[in-house]
Amino acid sequence: MKTVSVIIPVYNVEKYLAKCLDSVVNQTYTRLEIICINDGSPDNSASVLQEYADKDKRIRVINQQNQGLSGARNTGIREATGEYTVFLDSDDWMDTDSIETAV
Repeated sequence: MKTVSVIIPVYNVEKYLAKCLDSVVNQTYTRLEIICINDGSPDNSASVLQEYADKDKRIRVINQQNQGLSGARNTGIREATGEYTVFLDSDDWMDTDSIETAV
């Protein structure tokens, strides 16, 4: 079973972030590495990320100064160790079988 790296750039999305993270942690395909890049978000997104990371060891939070969407994605790519990579915007979500279907 191959590992999938899910890269989620985060900036100022605290009201959407829980739905996004729930959609990833509840995937039917469970061999996931979930990399969340807090791109200097001024809202409470960092707190939401930490709360989820404390509950699920697959979630890794990387805090950085704001570099924009592409900078956050590039950080995620550098940190990813999975055989496959998926990008998910932090104000979006995916169906629970999305990664299993893709793999």
